Amino acid sequence: MPESVDAKAPEAFRTIGEVAALLGVRQHVLRYWEDQFPQLRPLTRAGSRRYYRPGDVALAAEINRLLHSEGFTIRGAKQLLAARGGKSASVDAVPVEPEVAADPAIASYLRVLRNRLASALERDSAAA
Repeated sequence: MPESVDAKAPEAFRTIGEVAALLGVRQHVLRYWEDQFPQLRPLTRAGSRRYYRPGDVALAAEINRLLHSEGFTIRGAKQLLAARGGKSASVDAVPVEPEVAADPAIASYLRVLRNRLASALERDSAAA
């Protein structure tokens, strides 16, 4: 993982290059996923620069997991995410790859992100 990703706070926006490096995919793959998955909508600024929010990064990671680890087709992954209302799977249900868990920086980032997502879900449940 590039140092620029490590140096950022978990709630910081990420560029497409940083997200691609984090997930181990190429940038054009992320752009393709944006076309295929309506839930994945990073912020775009002047010059069509993309900025991924933490939720966008989590969703891209979920799409990556479904397609590359779980063996879903794009159509199947789209259906699953649509059935969930565009939400990622339960935090406890998402397996962490051993090489990711072995990197302390990535593991720390994922723990912070997991806690933030769990808090947001609790707030949404309480508000409903």
